[in-house]
Amino acid sequence: MRTILLPLYFTEANERENGERRQQLAVLKELYGDEAEFLPEQALGTEIPGIVDALLFPQLIGAIFSHKAELAAIRIPIVVLTSSFGTVEMWDWEIVSYLRLQLKLNVFTPYNVDLAKVILRSLAAKKLMQGGVNFLMFQDEPGEGMQAYIFKRFYWWEAECTRFIEDAFGIKILYQSWKGVNERAREIPDQDATALWEQWTVPTEDLPRESVIKAVKLYLAIKEVIDKTGNVYGVGGNCLNESFHSDTTPCLAWNWIFEHDRLIWACEGDTVTLISKFILYSGLKRPMMMTNIYPFLVGMAALKHEGIDTFPDIDDPDNHALGVHCGYFGFAPQSFCTHWVMRPKALAIVNDHAVVIDCRIKTGPVTMAKLQSDMKGLTIIEAEIEDYVQYPGSDCRNGALIRYKNKSGHRVMEELSSHHAIIIQGDITHELVQMAKVYGFTTRIV
Repeated sequence: MRTILLPLYFTEANERENGERRQQLAVLKELYGDEAEFLPEQALGTEIPGIVDALLFPQLIGAIFSHKAELAAIRIPIVVLTSSFGTVEMWDWEIVSYLRLQLKLNVFTPYNVDLAKVILRSLAAKKLMQGGVNFLMFQDEPGEGMQAYIFKRFYWWEAECTRFIEDAFGIKILYQSWKGVNERAREIPDQDATALWEQWTVPTEDLPRESVIKAVKLYLAIKEVIDKTGNVYGVGGNCLNESFHSDTTPCLAWNWIFEHDRLIWACEGDTVTLISKFILYSGLKRPMMMTNIYPFLVGMAALKHEGIDTFPDIDDPDNHALGVHCGYFGFAPQSFCTHWVMRPKALAIVNDHAVVIDCRIKTGPVTMAKLQSDMKGLTIIEAEIEDYVQYPGSDCRNGALIRYKNKSGHRVMEELSSHHAIIIQGDITHELVQMAKVYGFTTRIV
């Protein structure tokens, strides 16, 4: 998955400038060869092949101001990487301002290598989705099962939401039976599951062997459907609401599907989270996970759901939240975490043999980001994980204590589009803004 770049040059360039440009292209190919395919360079004004994702200026010179007509005809993004360090030269800001303001061109000017990689990877992911990829979701009659009074409210199960996602990004969401894949899991021989477990063992605590084997079998059954379907880049299942169909939960499956199959996952049949996470991870390549967000401002409505009496006693509670999902912080793959262990289930609504992941990511800066319901905007919440808090015997046995960076608790209450939040490691608003520019998203920064 690489972006196809077409380098452009100016016929007015002299011999020295031509030599400098060729040297710069060699630097860029070395720096960004994993993220981009570089086509042979062409003169500005020549026909642009249809396969090109973005135009590249490895060099800018004053002659550009005499090419207004050719530039105005450009309909694809432009990336400016003109310094010997693989970034934009500050001397080019005059030209970039001209291209953006007077010619209304979509120009990217990354000022560090990591930011350039985010832009290039995002361009590639956008192209990949437009080419038609599959996202697989296991469910049968969502909303009608466990805790229907909660689950029947969720927009992600509406046909309209599915249509918005597919139309916006060119993907297909394919639905398969959660009941059926669990029935198939029960048919898989114990020895097949045991063999895979011995090969891919993960840390566990207090888990009976039978529970482990059931979790492995579910992975094998899901993987069969993925392989049969083909071209799958993301997968999820209605694991809680329709838990009565299953002897376990797909937590181990989601871990292995990412760690070994490199596919994005989502819990609870949430397709908005799935597409958000695919877009975010494809561009950022940073640790991220989904959890439920419980702002302290919600008060008893949150406390009752988690089975706890009080929030942590801290200063500035209005600007804090708990991150809790399925009894613990939430699911994340092992490689994203500082602590990761598979335990017996915490929630009452799942099978007695169900498993759950107790994990932590690094404390410190995080950024929450999620697509808005119309698939045209990205909400960004700047925050920090301060600590982890434990309430034994509750549905918050190990949750994250999250502080909003900008004392924005009341604004967060207005801007949240879901209780499902995607938490990304690091203070990365600047990267998310550039990614949003690739997709044409508006951004709301809280």
